[in-house]
Amino acid sequence: MLMNIKQILSVANERNFAVPAFNVGTCQMLKSILECCEKKNAPVILAVHPKELAFQGDAAMAAIVYAANASRVPVCIHMDHSSTIEQILHAVHTGFTSVMMDASDKPFEENIRLTKQTVAIAHPLGITVEAELGTIGTTEHDTEGGTTKITYTNPDDAVKFVEETGIDCLAIAIGTAHGIYPKGFDPHLKLDLLSEIKSRISIPLVLHGGSANPDSEIAESVKRGINKINISSDTKDAMYQRMRQILAGDAHIREPFELYVEPIKAMEAVINHKIDLFDAADKVQYYRL
Repeated sequence: MLMNIKQILSVANERNFAVPAFNVGTCQMLKSILECCEKKNAPVILAVHPKELAFQGDAAMAAIVYAANASRVPVCIHMDHSSTIEQILHAVHTGFTSVMMDASDKPFEENIRLTKQTVAIAHPLGITVEAELGTIGTTEHDTEGGTTKITYTNPDDAVKFVEETGIDCLAIAIGTAHGIYPKGFDPHLKLDLLSEIKSRISIPLVLHGGSANPDSEIAESVKRGINKINISSDTKDAMYQRMRQILAGDAHIREPFELYVEPIKAMEAVINHKIDLFDAADKVQYYRL
């Protein structure tokens, strides 16, 4: 069942769990994500980055919308990390039920201005808005954006930002980075900062870039109030690392329905693990479908 992000995260906020936001880069990912979530009775957010949309083409959105409407679990289709009003307008016209305005790399007042403009466009259409305050780090080979230096979210700024923009959920920076962390890098979340922000803001909070953080920290972040967690690098890495192994061992395999079987299984293992880690399994019962 197709929903917007407010509808899907309000339940997570009330019940204290996190909805997984899996990036959809190919139709194989779309099919596997929905099948895993349906088996586990978990709500899900299908996230599509502007680069992923450009690669797949607008026609792919028709398939995503169809699959979301046909699913028996709550599904939100979310434009991930839009950075311009043009991208927001494109998302509105192609079927997204939620959009993100990521102006986190801009000055505070400019972030507010662009986010308010996005809300003014989206809310009258029933489309919800996520924004980001503070900056997420980036790693080598990351394509989602970020900065070389993490700027942690200031709780006072977060309160003002939410009040002035009217957003539906807020991505905060508490020590994560996009992409797969390099060997030897030991990431840690500022969980006390998360707790302080959660105590002062009522809307759902979002965690980006947690691919390689310890499971114990991710689970604790959910307990402390994270309601949406973005997953992209982990699922893709699992699938394509297995595909590299298969291609290296068999130079003649070429049919997608043969080539993708084992890589999809590797990806689905990650999907299932994340659903359980976020405590999202069996939460469909709390939604009115």
